[in-house]
Amino acid sequence: MIRVSAFTVCCGLASSLHADPVLEVIQDYADFAPYDAGIILPAQLTPDILDSIAFIDTRTADEFATDTIPGATNIEWRSIFSQLQDIPTDKKVVLFCNTGALSAQSAFGLRVLGYENVLLLQTGYLGWLAQRAEASQN
Repeated sequence: MIRVSAFTVCCGLASSLHADPVLEVIQDYADFAPYDAGIILPAQLTPDILDSIAFIDTRTADEFATDTIPGATNIEWRSIFSQLQDIPTDKKVVLFCNTGALSAQSAFGLRVLGYENVLLLQTGYLGWLAQRAEASQN
């Protein structure tokens, strides 16, 4: 009986989503976004463009206080959508967390909302640190 109830709930939810305008917006984004849309690699963050980018560290305040990308501001990934007024619209914005997994959720949501200036730092803060270490060895 529990399986039938769960199945019924699941199917009811799935059928109601087909007419959901939010789903339509997400699907439209997915249909037209290129595979590399909204992504920047640590190697692409060259000194000549760093001043033109706003970095948002989506990790916790404690992680941010420990270390971050110079000049970054802190908005935890769960708070991004309640702090939209703090997301710059006049320049590129790079969101990052440790690996990119949590900030990807925020970046996707912002891009669906129309923030085409928002990018995700692929491989996150740890990838940025690794890139810096590699560059200093060369």
